[in-house]
Amino acid sequence: MALAGATLWHLRTEALSNQKRQMSMLTLAVSDEIDRRLLDVHDGLVELRPELRRPGAVLHATDLGSGVPALWWVAGDGHLVSTTSPEPAPAPQLFAPALDGLRGNAAALSRPFTDPASGESRVALAVPFNPRDTAQGGWLIAALPARALLGAFSAATPAADARLSVHRDDGVTLAASSSADEPAGTLVLERRELPHFGVQVQLTRSRDAVLANWGVMARTTGVGALLLLAVLALALALVQRADRRRAEAQKALQAQMARSSKLEALGALAGGVAHDFNNVLAALLGHGEIARDAAAPGSLAARHLDSLLQAALRGKGLVERILAFGRGGARRSSVFELQPVVEEVLKLLAASLQPGIVIEQRLAAPGARVRGDPTQVFQAVMNLCLNGLQAMPAGGSLVVELARRRNTAAQVLSHARLEPGEWLALAVSDQGAGITPEVMERLFEPFFSTRSGGTGLGLAVVHGVVAEFGGAIDAASPGGGGARFTLYLPECGDALTPEAAPRERLPGGQGQTVMVVDDDPRLVALTEEMLAGLGYEPLGFADAQEALAALRAEPQRFDAVLSDEIMPGLAGTELAQAAREFAPGLPVLLQSGYGGARLAQRASAAGVARVLVKPLERAELARALAELLPPR
Repeated sequence: MALAGATLWHLRTEALSNQKRQMSMLTLAVSDEIDRRLLDVHDGLVELRPELRRPGAVLHATDLGSGVPALWWVAGDGHLVSTTSPEPAPAPQLFAPALDGLRGNAAALSRPFTDPASGESRVALAVPFNPRDTAQGGWLIAALPARALLGAFSAATPAADARLSVHRDDGVTLAASSSADEPAGTLVLERRELPHFGVQVQLTRSRDAVLANWGVMARTTGVGALLLLAVLALALALVQRADRRRAEAQKALQAQMARSSKLEALGALAGGVAHDFNNVLAALLGHGEIARDAAAPGSLAARHLDSLLQAALRGKGLVERILAFGRGGARRSSVFELQPVVEEVLKLLAASLQPGIVIEQRLAAPGARVRGDPTQVFQAVMNLCLNGLQAMPAGGSLVVELARRRNTAAQVLSHARLEPGEWLALAVSDQGAGITPEVMERLFEPFFSTRSGGTGLGLAVVHGVVAEFGGAIDAASPGGGGARFTLYLPECGDALTPEAAPRERLPGGQGQTVMVVDDDPRLVALTEEMLAGLGYEPLGFADAQEALAALRAEPQRFDAVLSDEIMPGLAGTELAQAAREFAPGLPVLLQSGYGGARLAQRASAAGVARVLVKPLERAELARALAELLPPR
């Protein structure tokens, strides 16, 4: 019995030690996710400060995205300068450290407060707005749901009694996975510090729950040493099996978070490179079109220029694919039915199938609608199907499924997190060799391909399209071979967007004056030459501030404004917003190769009449101006 008692005590110590080691990985992953979330909001507030120093600047609901439900700009004397919410800003005494002591890019977090409209518990993050730079100094404050501080814990909780809580350094609880107070006998398994914001993340479990298996073993000691040893061996095996399952789930969560972070960084890099490349293509395309008009028909120069224009258009298509991955392309948006788009893809593929290939359709979502660009969905479905067909060179079955799905709880997928809601699940399965773990890690990276001669953009474009729609993607490869890709797109209940009427051939200009604004003088000169050839009178500016001054001095002189979006000092949307004060009826056209849905929202709010995609083609510019400018 003495030996049994010593064995039990040793197993008790091991049970506590093992539980702490297992929780360490989960706490680290969740802490990193919380830290990134707070840093995103903090950096967004810091980046807003230069924009708010411009005269007349106000906060917009889209400044920090949908994850931040409210923004406040509070002056140093306490009055509210601008806000996106009808609710008052959190009181200064709720914050720690004190708001008056914040300097530079330091941040303070508030106590939790309840939003009166939604009843949601929220936490606010504040940064100083340096009063030396503007007479309206004070603080910028962003609200975020308190549940956002819990990260993906709800999807990867190891046990029902596990509780994650987030505290300020002064002991104030900011968020907790359970609203109930911690009972007596609670065991602190792991604690992590987030030094950027003075926050601690703590994971606890009930001591009784952690030692439940050990307690069962202890109560069997009276039966006898032999029976005790048998029970100990069985219980230890069960504990080890459960530990392995929890470790596998935690490892999958950590891998998914790492993949998401890497793809976001690659998307930002790809978008920036594509934006710069677009300016080069704009010069090639514009000068090429002008030179082609001047060349004699059928001449050697005309043939060379035709080849140059074709190459420039291929480059434009490549940039659009890169921007699709980076989620920055300027795209049209409409409400359309998803199933007919899938059927169109399958109809095209059926006409050119190789022998031994069979496509099986299981489409069960008639009338289901989504909002976005139907061309993007067509491209994503086509890329997935072609990827599956190429994985089966010896033949096989490609299964394409579409169904409605209601998700009642957050779910961790291979490369994203699926939130609760109404979704359309589009799955493409093949019978190929499958996906190795090494390839799975890099599956959606741009320019990564396992096939000789592949561009590595097919699956990268799929990932970007799904992200642009606000959806999620899951990739799986069972041990028996084959691969299955499932796209989750949010179902839309809005009415279908009516189809546009076919466009007629539009005339050129009649001497209307068009202001051209771009920070690249070469593109200004090119656009002026293009407009002059179309019958307009252009006037170009390489400095947006100078253009605004000229527009303010003689607003009646100009019939339209054509401006780039990304410019130093004053963006195109900011120029349009300022022009509305003294020329409210002046049409403003914005051109950009990098922006997506957020650019469309900013442009609409600024009163922009049309957003054109860079590099700009002359025919597209001619049609847009003819539609906006009445004939003289």
